[in-house]
Amino acid sequence: MKKLAQITLDLSDEQATVAMGKRLAAITQQLDLASLLVFLHGDLGAGKTTLTRGFVQGMGHNGNVKSPTYTLVEPYELAPWHVYHFDLYRLGDPEELEYMGIRDYFAQKFCCFIEWPEKGAGLLPQEDLIINLQYNDRQRLITLQANSSKGEQLIAALVQQTKTIKRQG
Repeated sequence: MKKLAQITLDLSDEQATVAMGKRLAAITQQLDLASLLVFLHGDLGAGKTTLTRGFVQGMGHNGNVKSPTYTLVEPYELAPWHVYHFDLYRLGDPEELEYMGIRDYFAQKFCCFIEWPEKGAGLLPQEDLIINLQYNDRQRLITLQANSSKGEQLIAALVQQTKTIKRQG
């Protein structure tokens, strides 16, 4: 079986995490992906919501980006995109996703970032990108792993962009 693309990068602080989210948003728009489904993994406080905030802001949102811990989902209508930030941490049973109409969120021009996706196992479609955030002393490590051709395109563009930044720096 072919190993799909993967990249691991250091994130020095909260601003670097937000900036990474904005980079992912810019690449998503540049590639004009019809949709993007991202699963976010990491301990509490590892930066999942911070990364998503950067993505949502990078897609054009100017207001606050809050954690959907109690609401399960925060929608952002950013024409032509629909960005949804899910936090399934408090989900008691995956069937609850059916009651909230989970399938309706996966329509054209959507980007869904799902924290704690394992809580929705069996009801969520296959993700395009898996992002793992973990502590590395006072910094964070972010690992992005493709799980589809869209994920591979995104990582390839991120790798190219990272090489360009290193050459300029």
